[in-house]
Amino acid sequence: MSGMITATTWVPRGKAAAHPTKYEFNEDEYERIVKASKLELDDAREGLEDAKQSIAKANGAAESVAARDTVNGTEEQDEVDEDEEDDDLKEYDLDNYDDEPQAMDEDGAEDDEEEGMDKSIFGTLGSLSYYKDNNDDPYLTLPTTGDASDDDEREELEITPSDNLVLAVKVEDEVAGLEVYVYEDTGSGNLYTHHDVMLPAIPLCVEWFDTRPNKATEFGNFAAVGTMDPDIELWDLDVVDNMYPTAILGQSSQTTSGAPMEPAMKKKKKKSKKANEHYHVDSVLSLAANRSHRHLLASASADKTTKLWDLNTCTAAHSYTHHTDKVCALAWHPAQSAVLLSGSYDRTIVAADMRAPNTTVPRWGVESDVEQLRWDPHNDNNFYVSTENGILHCFDARHMPTTPEQSKATWTLQAHEKSLSSFSLNPTVPGFIATASTDRTVKLWNVTEAGPSMVVSRDLGVGKVFSANFAPDDAVAFRLAVAGSKGAVQVWDTSTNRAVREAFATRVRIPEVDGEAKERLVGVELDDEIEEEEAEAEENGGEGGWESMDED
Repeated sequence: MSGMITATTWVPRGKAAAHPTKYEFNEDEYERIVKASKLELDDAREGLEDAKQSIAKANGAAESVAARDTVNGTEEQDEVDEDEEDDDLKEYDLDNYDDEPQAMDEDGAEDDEEEGMDKSIFGTLGSLSYYKDNNDDPYLTLPTTGDASDDDEREELEITPSDNLVLAVKVEDEVAGLEVYVYEDTGSGNLYTHHDVMLPAIPLCVEWFDTRPNKATEFGNFAAVGTMDPDIELWDLDVVDNMYPTAILGQSSQTTSGAPMEPAMKKKKKKSKKANEHYHVDSVLSLAANRSHRHLLASASADKTTKLWDLNTCTAAHSYTHHTDKVCALAWHPAQSAVLLSGSYDRTIVAADMRAPNTTVPRWGVESDVEQLRWDPHNDNNFYVSTENGILHCFDARHMPTTPEQSKATWTLQAHEKSLSSFSLNPTVPGFIATASTDRTVKLWNVTEAGPSMVVSRDLGVGKVFSANFAPDDAVAFRLAVAGSKGAVQVWDTSTNRAVREAFATRVRIPEVDGEAKERLVGVELDDEIEEEEAEAEENGGEGGWESMDED
């Protein structure tokens, strides 16, 4: 599978730690890995036994002699497989997995101590040696006393107050991950990968929040990631080379009493596929953090439910069944912090007061599956909905239809010919909207009382566009992060486009651009691709074949 970025989001300035910490692999962490590995092995054994029992039951139901012969053959083969499996297990002595081995001296006697070595954290792997001092390890060739290198590494990881982070969830060669980019808005701009973490399944959505899980009174810098699995992982962005999420929201983190427990420390249950109030049972398609009530995180799932999570306890506070099909989009109201907008494949949009789960909710309808929705940050009566057939709708929340079929939008716009996968409303400039589509284009729109009109259209070279988001800070409000099927993130400074400057100059002060300056598009370049991209840019006159147009 080629690289693909499915979702992105920005981290506001000043929210990331200036000096992120490095993940430390200590004794406690090692013991946790050992226990987790044993649980995984137990799960695999149980799964194998269940599979054998299922085969035996299926074969036992046959009544013919041929079927009985098949059963006998299968059982004989199972016995052979079991013998082979037992031989493999004996080789590694997994039955004594938790027993601490003792070292032997030259006479074959057990030796409890060996000078310079600490075997307490390797109690389950006798063939490995752990040295308290790296200088005593004969196999370690890298120097460990490089104060200068430590300072260089600290400087490389430093994040300044004027930097933004861009989060992207990515799949490449069947490996899924969360990538953390730093965007420096200085000079011609710079975008580089700061660090990344591996994810257990194909990621579908990502949301930034500033509350420490299980300690919601403390500020932090975290990302919530939804994947094809039903669990939601919460990652600490201020820790580099992290191996485990800080917390998991879902069945994997629940005990029988419903209290949260440490992930990877619990034997897996058989996953239930029946929707319930406590956790999702299907893919997580959308996430939304509440900016007023910082301990609340909403999630939408293919199991047709919306859930409200309390980050104080990392458990589901409420579950809602407002839709009859997959719930794929969420947005909190900017002023009424208890109101959550949700959109679904059932082609309806619901605005629900999450404090009253049993009340009747207003419901709007659209002509095809919902892709994304957002409230207008400059007019909190309006919300926007994009659909699979490329249409952008603007609704007034005060005009609630009797039935979804009777919904009447303030205006509709056929923005793209293919799916309108993502759109963003500029947080600083009223009426400035960016739309993105699987037709590979990003379009900028100027919305006035007369309705929307297109300002400019671009193919930014990211393939089918799955995500487009304006930066959240006023100083970089014209920066648009775009990503898609080619696995690349591009940050477009839209203020460097002449048509954009002319369209919005009367609404906000736009920094001056000297002379005939080229539009600024910043991405992460691979070393072996720089020369090729420069040559291609020269052939296209520096514009990459972009098409620009004014309001008309």
